[in-house]
Amino acid sequence: MEIKTVSQCTLKETLKTWNKGFEGYFVQIDMNEEVFLNRLVGEGLSPELSIVAFDHNDPVGIVLNGFRQIDGKKTSWNGGTGISPEYRGKGVSRALMEETIAIYDRENVEVATLEAIKENKVAIALYEKYGYTITNQLLFLSGDFDPKIEKSAAIHGEIIRPEQLPHLSFYQEDVPWQCSWQSNKQGEAKVFYNENNEAIGYMLYRTVWDQDGAIDRIVLYQLELLENGNVEDIPHFIASITNHKVEMATVNFLASNPATSYLMENGLEVKTEQVQMKKKMD
Repeated sequence: MEIKTVSQCTLKETLKTWNKGFEGYFVQIDMNEEVFLNRLVGEGLSPELSIVAFDHNDPVGIVLNGFRQIDGKKTSWNGGTGISPEYRGKGVSRALMEETIAIYDRENVEVATLEAIKENKVAIALYEKYGYTITNQLLFLSGDFDPKIEKSAAIHGEIIRPEQLPHLSFYQEDVPWQCSWQSNKQGEAKVFYNENNEAIGYMLYRTVWDQDGAIDRIVLYQLELLENGNVEDIPHFIASITNHKVEMATVNFLASNPATSYLMENGLEVKTEQVQMKKKMD
């Protein structure tokens, strides 16, 4: 078996390996060239440090890797490990993991991260074998949310760029990779304040518009309540975008986040469950 970097492969080879690698997976992840390239750029994935396994001239497995500074530590993210169906259980995933860990060592990574579908016990066991531990339960939610306001409140929001979030003293930088401001530079961000001008929460989100120029849905990447905020403030947050019932979805929200429980109690349902896993590198 030969392992090459994505930068040494053609786009056709890489895309074929990715799509074959997720055939029959818990969640179908089939991409065309445009979507794949946008993902590489948008999520900071490195073609030079992502790898493809070949059996002779046939690409049979892939790992995409990204690298960032998070909370002052060099952090890696396994943005997807896929193995062609006919090669699963034949040692390809182990070979890719060993090469991936070696890359992390060479790149002086301090914390390695990834997410796995909760039901994918085989993958979770593999990652645990290589030193990863489960740190968080993550939820994808979706459903209709009605931002009806029970009582008025002196809450005002400030629109900021996603790039400004890490400069806020209360911003929590350690979030799942795809929820970070770096992965959502084309998104929108707001900080909310009470009548005393104390910060009570913030959101990172994307508004999707339909052909008629109306809001089709809202995708939430972060919704955090601060010490001076509470879950009753959430309708005010959403009403700053629209005061009509709206389809809403969350990406990798922590199950432990009070906002997650509130949204589940008010119209959203669990669509996918993942675990976040981390490995402290030596």
